[in-house]
Amino acid sequence: MKKVLFICHGNICRSVMAQYMFEDKIRSLRLEDQFYVDSAATSREEIGNEMYPPAKRMLTKKGIPFGHHRARQIVRDDYDRYDLLVGMDDWNLHNMHRILGDDPDGKFRKMLNYIGLEREVADPWYTGDFAQTYDDLDRSLDAMIQQERIW
Repeated sequence: MKKVLFICHGNICRSVMAQYMFEDKIRSLRLEDQFYVDSAATSREEIGNEMYPPAKRMLTKKGIPFGHHRARQIVRDDYDRYDLLVGMDDWNLHNMHRILGDDPDGKFRKMLNYIGLEREVADPWYTGDFAQTYDDLDRSLDAMIQQERIW
């Protein structure tokens, strides 16, 4: 089983959207039994909180099913538990290194690098633009499925 962890600042918008969108994509490919997918935060600010309501609305609008979610922070053991750890922005990657340590196995990725972009997935908590976040994630997840060879 391949294990993928999506990571953002608070784990109530971008990372949890990526989690459910990825699960939907692998389900459509009939690969869901080959994956364990989760999401987490680099901060403690939102621990225990549910997915942000506008993120739920965007997923519902796009027909993406989602379950009950509670934000959690990454812990050092996550490095060993997961095959791939995908951060949404540079600050996430910085904090992933701070919390998880070095990346000797090359597991860390930045989400938009999958589509050749150096920019970050804008945080819709601040921008309010959940449509752009959805589009960035949708394109990146499709590319990720094609590019990653862990599956």
